[in-house]
Amino acid sequence: MASLNVGNLGEYLREQRRNAQLSLRQLADAAGVSNPYLSQIERGLRKPSAEVLQQVAKALRISAETLYVRAGILDERDRDELETRAVIIADPSINERQKAVLLQIYESFRKENGFETAPGADDPDASKQPEPDTEPETEMKTGGESVVRKDSGTDDPGAAG
Repeated sequence: MASLNVGNLGEYLREQRRNAQLSLRQLADAAGVSNPYLSQIERGLRKPSAEVLQQVAKALRISAETLYVRAGILDERDRDELETRAVIIADPSINERQKAVLLQIYESFRKENGFETAPGADDPDASKQPEPDTEPETEMKTGGESVVRKDSGTDDPGAAG
């Protein structure tokens, strides 16, 4: 069987598996794939789906995005943005509204610095500029009290709208 262009992925997976001190069989069991299939992936004979890569990444406790890049599923440039988004979304210490606001701020900074939105970003309209006086109110905690402020377009953090 001819080797597909996934040898780099297979070598990387083998290295990560050995670093985790797992046998091929142990990793296959933990990832929910067959031992022969995982062996073929490591030897570059099979190209796994994104779902299989995610299962393997979870079993190895490594970033699925890194495996996606190595498998050619994800562009290297998009990985950092997706990992940043994933960390924000997965953070249990902030609520859904706060996550949405953080993602909007993050995207606005990326746009300001000349970067495009990564493919598959949650909201294609998130990069549009809001109409004047339609900025959402943001609740911020300062010390022990909550402060609700409307973004007035000023850089002065003490200014309230």
